[in-house]
Amino acid sequence: MKKLKNLIEHIPNSRLDSACDDIIITSIEKDHREVKQGSLFVCIKGFTVDGHEYAEAAYKNGAAAILAERELDLEAPVITVKNTSHVLPIIANAFFDSPTEQFPLIGVTGTNGKTSVTHLIDEMFKAARQKTGLIGTIEMRINDQVTPVKNTTPDALFLQKSFKQMADERVNAAIMEVSSHALDQGRVHGCNFDIAVFTNLSQDHLDYHPSMDHYLFAKSLLFAQLGNDYNRKKYAIVNIDDPSSEFIIRATSQPVITYGLTDKADFYASNIALNADGVCFELHTPLHDVKINSNLMGLFSVYNMLAATAAAYYCNIELTVIEKVLNNTTGVRGRFQPVANDRGIGVIVDYAHTPDSLENVLQTVQKFCKGKVYVVVGCGGDRDKSKRPQMAKIACQNADKAIFTSDNPRSESPGAIIDDMINELEADNFEVVIDRKEAIRLAINESKKSDVILIAGKGHETYQIIGDQVLEFDDVKVAKQLLED
Repeated sequence: MKKLKNLIEHIPNSRLDSACDDIIITSIEKDHREVKQGSLFVCIKGFTVDGHEYAEAAYKNGAAAILAERELDLEAPVITVKNTSHVLPIIANAFFDSPTEQFPLIGVTGTNGKTSVTHLIDEMFKAARQKTGLIGTIEMRINDQVTPVKNTTPDALFLQKSFKQMADERVNAAIMEVSSHALDQGRVHGCNFDIAVFTNLSQDHLDYHPSMDHYLFAKSLLFAQLGNDYNRKKYAIVNIDDPSSEFIIRATSQPVITYGLTDKADFYASNIALNADGVCFELHTPLHDVKINSNLMGLFSVYNMLAATAAAYYCNIELTVIEKVLNNTTGVRGRFQPVANDRGIGVIVDYAHTPDSLENVLQTVQKFCKGKVYVVVGCGGDRDKSKRPQMAKIACQNADKAIFTSDNPRSESPGAIIDDMINELEADNFEVVIDRKEAIRLAINESKKSDVILIAGKGHETYQIIGDQVLEFDDVKVAKQLLED
């Protein structure tokens, strides 16, 4: 609980009637349905809903005060500010006692690899017998307590509330995926990052960002927000092999640690051997070199392991612990996940949903596949349309046969999405099967021993969004069922 006057002290030019000095705030809410006696209700203008329209309902539910962008005819105190979305992180951070001051916070951003890198770092801390908090695409986890999340990076209020819980649980570190949307919208304002990791940049989210330059700028904000204070050690960890790394490096004032595949990097891999069982390489660190024999597959996994190693190293995790994790990890659900079967065919489920990630994964499959490569893939509806023909072209170029199907069509027609994919396609080694289950069935029925099927695009997701319906659909479960038929 906090006094309202103490909370608004953090907001420039805000005023409160002296008669309201003793108002106690018991919680902060931006959903009027969550308001209870003593809540501060924050009116947020969303894309489809304006919280100001629910201020009266919030007051009737017990709100002790309202934070708004305009005057409201209510008996409750109304604090007006220019932008409630900008003020919410400030208020939340103060209400929850600046929780990210109490443990190291690691943020990972980039087009591909965020989930794998955060999970690897999490494994390294756990192997060192340390408590962790993890926030990302798949879930939020505080020690062993799991909570579903709607966005890769949740909103500022959810974050600060979660970080407070982590502080109360005495975590040794929190690791978090940081999306470009969250950075652009200021959702991570108030988060005191100690380490920022940049994985890579390739085309994605151009339905939101007006250009690739805008997308890159949004990613760079994480590194700019590391700040100019050198009293608390902070590091920017950057994939120096990515062409965008120069821009990212210029964005930060903190020490830069690089990783890549040449000895120009601080952490690098050499003598890389990719095979059907994983990858072997020599891991070079500022301390000494170690030999890695990992179950993870593909060159992209080498980059992920380098990024995680650098982050853990600068959080004082012993290199022997890091080495043990890299040699024993089984990876993340929905990230190059094999589906076991007795037919002698390889079936892999992966989240690859961008042109770059699809190409990387297919090229990895090619390196160990002794037969034909099949790929089942689609594109999401209400998302960047410009990548659709690229996805189809890459699928046909890197597989013996592509089967184009529905992903999450959302409000769009599944057939129209696939038409966008194939209208400019010159190749003919593809088939269209709109029903995703039937597309997977076709790939399984056509494949023979030593062939490999990549089911791409949804990865860890256990649902399919068609129109306004969210239907149960898990690529791994569906594939297992069909393989057993």
